[in-house]
Amino acid sequence: MLTTTLFVIFAYLVGSVSAAIITCKIMGLPDPRTLGSNNPGATNVLRIGGKKAAAITLLGDTLKGIIPVLIARLMDMDALTLALVACAAFLGHLYPLFFGFKGGKGVATAFGVILVVSPLVALALLVTWLVMAYGLKISSLSALTAAVLAPFYLWLLKPEIEFLYMGFFIAVLLIWRHQSNIKNLLSGKEGKIQAKD
Repeated sequence: MLTTTLFVIFAYLVGSVSAAIITCKIMGLPDPRTLGSNNPGATNVLRIGGKKAAAITLLGDTLKGIIPVLIARLMDMDALTLALVACAAFLGHLYPLFFGFKGGKGVATAFGVILVVSPLVALALLVTWLVMAYGLKISSLSALTAAVLAPFYLWLLKPEIEFLYMGFFIAVLLIWRHQSNIKNLLSGKEGKIQAKD
């Protein structure tokens, strides 16, 4: 129990490191919480800082999902611990300790944790996102579609109860964090994917 608790705390702290805010600061860009959608995530960084900044942000947010879960897996932790660590890293991104508990929407970090739990599920989610993004050019709708399908993919490809609960937990929070996007989608006001440069 102590080991699990320590892993969960570690995962949350890693998740709390905001790749978007740090990247923008280092590159001399505006704080992503003050421009565009005000979301510290790769899509908003793409809008205000361009492709390079967005790519760095995307990689950073994905890695902070991968690292804690991968370490737990390498330490031969059980499925419950892996699921809890995954959820903690994800929560760290959404509610970061180091940035006033105001984080991003968690898409890249969710992908990172699922990549370690099940590469096949991650591949299915990536294909889903890419198809939606290529066809409709709307990042939030692509993310929402992937979130809704994540529990189904886990049930199909990684049918372990701990990971199914993890998938539902992440999916529900992802949808919750996209409330404003859902309202914009319903009203036809949601912006499309576009880069500054």
